[in-house]
Amino acid sequence: MPSVVGKSVDAARKLLEDKGFEVEIQDSLYIDTFPKLAVIKQTPGGDATVKVNRTIYLTINRAQPPLVEMPNLVGFSLRNAQMYLENLGLHLGDTTFRPDIAKNSVLEQLYNNEPIKAGTKIFMGSTISFILGNGIGDLEIGVPDLMGKQYSQARSLLRSMDINFTPVFDADVTDSAHAYVTRQNPTKYGEASDGSRRYNRIKPGQTIDIWLSTQPLPVLTDSTKVAAESTPQ
Repeated sequence: MPSVVGKSVDAARKLLEDKGFEVEIQDSLYIDTFPKLAVIKQTPGGDATVKVNRTIYLTINRAQPPLVEMPNLVGFSLRNAQMYLENLGLHLGDTTFRPDIAKNSVLEQLYNNEPIKAGTKIFMGSTISFILGNGIGDLEIGVPDLMGKQYSQARSLLRSMDINFTPVFDADVTDSAHAYVTRQNPTKYGEASDGSRRYNRIKPGQTIDIWLSTQPLPVLTDSTKVAAESTPQ
């Protein structure tokens, strides 16, 4: 019995039939390290001694990988997320980091460099990349002033500073493109023990809460703006 594992199904069939055997495709699987339509397994196995006219059963590699459903791995540790991918026949791609308190946890999952939602159908053998948290360092920066900014502006600014944020939308907000920041915590300024105004500080990876409404804040004069920024939220 010749071994035909690794050969194309057509080449395997011809070789076996020329030897006087019957050939039947028993099953098909998908292994991305095998060529498409190649023989993965034969029964009886290669080098076995069998009678002429025996039927040889072949398992071949599929021409197209099956679809699998992308899980939600956000919040998983890198090790557990990788194990989950392997169980689905998916591969781990690049891992990048950004400041976040959830150290070595998955913050975002990417497919072809774009975020992929849980439940999306992708081919088995696809590669998934992760953005992971790398903890909060010692660097402190001033809390940005977000008051009155459009949501898109505030979001871009916070992302450029590696600051996380939690948006809270008023009930009247139906389109975030027309939402404005009306409150934030922490604020840009705080009050020192002696009653003087001081700049609040934050670390990349920490979070600012922002409240959003369809009504923009009124334009303040310099004096009223200082007073408003100093007022506890």
